[in-house]
Amino acid sequence: MQCFKRAFWVFWLLVAATDFPKPNMAIAQETPQPESYIRLHYTKHEHIIPMRDGTKLFTAVFVPRDTTRKYPILMKRTPYSCSPYGEDKYPAKVGPSEHFIKAGYIFVNQDVRGRFASEGEFVQVTPHLTNKTKPTDVDESSDTYDTVEWLLKNVPNHNGRVGMAGISYPGFYAAAGMIDAHPALKAVSPQAPVGDWYFDDFLHHGSFFLAHAFKWLTGNATERPKPTTDPAKPYVYPTPDGYKLFLEANSIENINKLYLKDSIPFWRDMMLHPNRDEFWQKRALIPHLKNVAPAVMVVTGWYDAEDLYGSFKTYQSVEAKNPKVNNVLVVGPWHHGGWASVDGDKLGNVPFGSKTAAFYRAEIELPFFEKYLKDKELPAPAEATVFETGANVWRTFDHWPPKQTEMKQIFVRDGGKLQFAAPDTSANDTHFDEFVSDPNKPVPYSETITPRMTIEYMTDDQRFTSRRSDVLTYQTDALDEDLVLAGPLEADLWVSTTSTDADWIVKLIDVFPDAPDGTPLAGYQMMVRSEVFRGRFRNDYAKPEPFKPGEPTRVRFELLDVLHRFQKGHRLMVQIQSTWFPLVDRNPQTFVPNIYFAKPDDFRKATHRIYRSNAYPTCLTIGTLPPSRVPSMK
Repeated sequence: MQCFKRAFWVFWLLVAATDFPKPNMAIAQETPQPESYIRLHYTKHEHIIPMRDGTKLFTAVFVPRDTTRKYPILMKRTPYSCSPYGEDKYPAKVGPSEHFIKAGYIFVNQDVRGRFASEGEFVQVTPHLTNKTKPTDVDESSDTYDTVEWLLKNVPNHNGRVGMAGISYPGFYAAAGMIDAHPALKAVSPQAPVGDWYFDDFLHHGSFFLAHAFKWLTGNATERPKPTTDPAKPYVYPTPDGYKLFLEANSIENINKLYLKDSIPFWRDMMLHPNRDEFWQKRALIPHLKNVAPAVMVVTGWYDAEDLYGSFKTYQSVEAKNPKVNNVLVVGPWHHGGWASVDGDKLGNVPFGSKTAAFYRAEIELPFFEKYLKDKELPAPAEATVFETGANVWRTFDHWPPKQTEMKQIFVRDGGKLQFAAPDTSANDTHFDEFVSDPNKPVPYSETITPRMTIEYMTDDQRFTSRRSDVLTYQTDALDEDLVLAGPLEADLWVSTTSTDADWIVKLIDVFPDAPDGTPLAGYQMMVRSEVFRGRFRNDYAKPEPFKPGEPTRVRFELLDVLHRFQKGHRLMVQIQSTWFPLVDRNPQTFVPNIYFAKPDDFRKATHRIYRSNAYPTCLTIGTLPPSRVPSMK
C-alpha cells in the first residue's frame, strides 16, 4: 500500500509539468467548462460514416486546435443524441469530464444506428452476432470497428490509439464495442452498462421495475419515421402521485392502453415476453465479452438503481473470458451516473465524508486513460478501487470480492431476531412468521410522492416500512464491534403462501443507534442493499410454475455486492415483504400465464409465511472481512 501512495505522488509530480488540471489530493476541485472554452480550443467537424452494410451514422468530431502534438481518440456512442447539431454549434461538455478537455483528446460522439441523425433501424440492446459472414451481419461490435477504422483514416493528428467510455446505455455500447476489439482500441470504460436486460434496469429476477421503465421508455423509446435532430418530447404525467396513478390503472396492459396509447413498441414486446425466452436471451451481452480491449475499467455506484447487475456481471465476465486483459473495477457511493454529474459527498440523507465523485474524476478516471492512451508513466489502477460505505473510506483490493472474505450465514429467528447461530435442532418444524399481503394495498417503495423511481431510494430511511404489518422485520442486537460485509449477498428463503404466486423482496438495512433529539440520523434505518424476486421463477426463469398452497418452498436469489461497515452500536436488519410499489409492478398472487395481462379479479390477498426452523432455515449468506485488517487508500 505504501507503493500505491508513492505512485500517486509521482503522478501528481508529473501533472505539475503538464497542462493537466491540478486538484488537491483530498478533494478534486472542478470548475464548469462553458461552451466558449471548447469552441476556443477545439474545432468541430460533422461526418456521416458508412458502415459495412451501407448504413450511415452521424458522428461529431472535436479536434484540438493545437497541432503541435498528436492526440488519442476518445469515443462515445449514444442513443441519446449528439446535439447540438451543426458544425458552428458547440456543446457545454465533451468527454467524460472537464479534465479531459484540458488534457487534450480528439473527442468523438456518434448517434448509434436508428437514433437521431443516424440512418438504420434502432434495436433495443442490439443482440450480438457471434458469426458475421455477410456484410449485412452487423451489431454494435461491427459498427464500432467500422467507425474506428474510418476515424483512423480520415481524422488528422491522432496518435493511433482509441478509447471508449460511456454511462448507462452508452456504457452498453462501450461494452459491446470492445468485443473482438479493433487493434487500435486500447482502453475502454463501460460505466453502469446494461449487461442482461432480464436482470438489469427494467427487470429484476422476472419482476418489472414499473416506475423506472415507464419514465425511461416514454422519453426514449418512441418511434421516428426518419433521421431527425429533434429532441424527444417529455411525457407529461397526469398526476405526480405514481402510487395512485399506477394502482388505479390496475394491470400493465391497462397502463399501456390508458397512458401510453400503445405508442411504445418495446413496452408491447416486454408484455409479450414475461419469461426469459429467446427474446431476452439473445439480448444478453455478458456471455459475449471476449477478445476485448487490452485495458478495461468498469465503473458503477453502490446505489445505482438501474444497472448495478450489469456492472458487476460485466466485470466478472471480462475477468473470466480475458485472462490477459488488465480489467479493473471501480465502485463509489453514487447513484446512477452520479460519478460524472455530482460531487458525490452525499445521497439523500446519507453523507459520505468527502467529494467522492470529484476525486474519482480527477484521480482515477483521468489517469486510466492518460496511461493507456498516452503512455503516461502512471501506476496501473488497482484491481478493485472500492468505497466502503458506513466507514466512508476508499479501499483497494487485488481481487474482487476480496480474497480474505469469509462467507457466513445469518438466520432469521423467533421474536424478530437476526443471529449467526442456526435454529436449534430441536426447534419445531412449523416455526414461522406470517403476514397478509394485499396487492390492492401494496407497500410503497418510498415516502416521496412521485411517479418516478427516485435516485435516493436505495439509501432511504426504512422506518416507514418496518412499522407495517405486511413487512417482516428481523434485526441483530446492537453490535459490540464493527461488522464489515464484502462481496455478493444471497437470500435463502423458506416460504409458503395460501395462494399460488408471490414476489419476495429482501432488504439489508443498517440501523443507527437512537440518540437525543437533533442528532443527525439518530435511529435511521439506512437501506444498504435490496432486491426483488418473482417467485414463479424460483426453479427456471424460462418456465414459471405456481406455488402449492401451504407447502414450504425454497426461494434463493442474489442481492449483488456490497462493501459496508456496520459500526459498533449499530444493528443489522433484514426486512422481507411481497410488494414494493410502484417501483415494482404488482404480482396478483394468483398464478396466471402472463402477469402483465392479469385481470382485476386475479389480484387477491394471501397469507405468506417465512419459516425459521431447523428444517426450513431462512437466512442471508454474506461475506465478512476482519474489521481491523482492511487497508484504506490514503
